[in-house]
Amino acid sequence: MTQTPTASSGAAITDFGIDTTAMSTSEAVRDYLARLRAGQLGSLPALLGLVALVVMFSTLSDVFLSLNNMANLLAQGAGQTMIAMGIVFVLLVGEIDLSAGTASGVAGAVLAMHYVENGNLLGGMGSTVFVLFNAGLALAALLAALLRIWPGVAISLLGIGLTVSGIPANPWIEMLLALCVGTAIGCITGFLVARVGMPAFVVTLALFLTWQGVILQFIGEGGVLGISTSPVLNKVANGNLSVLGSWLLFAVAVGGFAAVTLGGHFLRLRRGLVTQPTTIVLFKVVGITALGLAATALLTVNRSNNPNVEIRGVPYVVPIVLFLLVVGTYVLNRTSYGRHIYAVGGNREAARRAGINVTQVRASVFVVCSSVAALGAIVYSSKVGSVDPQAGGLNTLLFAVGAAVIGGASLFGGRGRVSDAVIGGTVLAVVANGLGLLRQPAAVVSIVTGLVLLLAATVDALSRRRAAAGAR
Repeated sequence: MTQTPTASSGAAITDFGIDTTAMSTSEAVRDYLARLRAGQLGSLPALLGLVALVVMFSTLSDVFLSLNNMANLLAQGAGQTMIAMGIVFVLLVGEIDLSAGTASGVAGAVLAMHYVENGNLLGGMGSTVFVLFNAGLALAALLAALLRIWPGVAISLLGIGLTVSGIPANPWIEMLLALCVGTAIGCITGFLVARVGMPAFVVTLALFLTWQGVILQFIGEGGVLGISTSPVLNKVANGNLSVLGSWLLFAVAVGGFAAVTLGGHFLRLRRGLVTQPTTIVLFKVVGITALGLAATALLTVNRSNNPNVEIRGVPYVVPIVLFLLVVGTYVLNRTSYGRHIYAVGGNREAARRAGINVTQVRASVFVVCSSVAALGAIVYSSKVGSVDPQAGGLNTLLFAVGAAVIGGASLFGGRGRVSDAVIGGTVLAVVANGLGLLRQPAAVVSIVTGLVLLLAATVDALSRRRAAAGAR
């Protein structure tokens, strides 16, 4: 006699990857509703909030749903969203990184200085600061070696090579150097938290202040390092794919999603393994295809307000964010490293007893976070065309952490996805953009953003309490 699994047993089966029963479409829907009642809300509150915000702002402003504003909205919050995608990895192990914003600012400052000084960082920093900077990169490589995080070693050493070689200004070298700086910062942070055993809150708060001082040292009080004269760096956040490129992106993205989703689904069916009902899988694929088709068709329409200028195509930040989303999702869902992250976040002691190198995993997520934050710095620096002493400051950090939490990642560890950061980042971008169109002052934007974050944290706490009560 086949026994229908309860919500709690279904959660246990999902956790341990045990395939025992198959569900019809109606059973899958009932199971999903049962998990919602049990407190497993995921990104649903954020998605419902996003729909409500879009409806509200489109009603209050005639400009909000214009093609030009929608394209601008995609680029407006891309940098902070990318930082949030890295922060998700830290949140998954139950830690926090308050230095991610200013770490990205340091990476952005080094990028801009290398461009402005035509590769002469020694001249831009001064001999003492230059030596200390490279000593910091060497220290990061050493600490990464002690943690056996070999990519951190290689990338930190590459950073030293790029700084001392004096390679002339080149946008691709600048972006690579920013990544090296971000990775090195993550190695230092991860070592202090995971190996030394210092609380992440204290370490990252101290480093938040430290990196803020480093940015000020590099740029100077009241100084600005401009990068808008570089066509490549400027186009990262302000350029668009061609119409052909936009449709190719749609074909690759949607075709890849359909191939992976349907291929995996039918493979599991052939092997007699449990999978979602085919109807639900097809519904997901059709929904994503329709959404991508509509977005691409609209963004390839000329959206320029100037009849003499044509602006078409999907913004470059879209494929950048999509690439990070795909890579991050693959790492967390399809690799042993990703499973180790969830295991450490779910129960650190159980993970240790299972043979997982908990110290290495905890340190590595800070490396991932700071590396992705450096990529975010490239995008937001490109958007404004310069780097100043406030780069990666308080608002950048708070919005990045807020984006991850609002999207559904838990502050308590063990629960979250990279897509949560994208959803939460979109919510915050819509709030800032909509209130800006309504000409609301900065005070109102901060208050509303804070309330949205508070609501998300409350939902997270209540859902975990409800899930814990259901488990008992």
